[in-house]
Amino acid sequence: MAQRYFTLLDRCISEIDHCIHTLSAHNKVPKDDFPPAAALPDGQRKQVASMMRVNHAGEICAQALYRGQALTSRDPAIKSLLRHAASEEEIHLGWCQQRLQELDSHTSKLAPVWYGMSYMMGTAIGKTSNGFSMGFVAETERQVVIHLDQHLKNLPKSDAKSTAILQRMRQDENQHSTMALRSGGRRLPRPARSLMRATSRIMIKTAAIL
Repeated sequence: MAQRYFTLLDRCISEIDHCIHTLSAHNKVPKDDFPPAAALPDGQRKQVASMMRVNHAGEICAQALYRGQALTSRDPAIKSLLRHAASEEEIHLGWCQQRLQELDSHTSKLAPVWYGMSYMMGTAIGKTSNGFSMGFVAETERQVVIHLDQHLKNLPKSDAKSTAILQRMRQDENQHSTMALRSGGRRLPRPARSLMRATSRIMIKTAAIL
């Protein structure tokens, strides 16, 4: 059977479809073995919801970044790695979204903005060398792990489900970072790392309340 050739229009339609799916409030939640959700006092519920909204926004960004990089990367192996990472981030997205629903809260109202900005950044990075592109993935995931560690410290001890979700996410993000380094990722220059941290802080502070 002849392999189908996807035109630019085909790829654009696919990316638009994925964007709509990612931003949908009705994403399919993957099966999991997390502890059941426990009732939390109102103050703790709002605190956890704020953290999970930030993590959900982060997964929106990750989807867009990796899809954008995969679209413009010239290396088939790198494209495959990025799409695999994006598929795992999509699972995280479902977990965070479900937890927000359980907490009677909402996802970030600026989700389309996070997706659009991250996608444009991803397409630009995908055009760079494999070393820089994979280095960007490794640094992104390194910073995410640091962020998740902070959230794990701040979660109420009684919220076993949110803790389990973030621990699983942390494990996957660590693996993504390792994968990127093994694929030739190189350490980014200090100014690039600093800019990434600054941009991340803006998203975190904004998504926590919006």
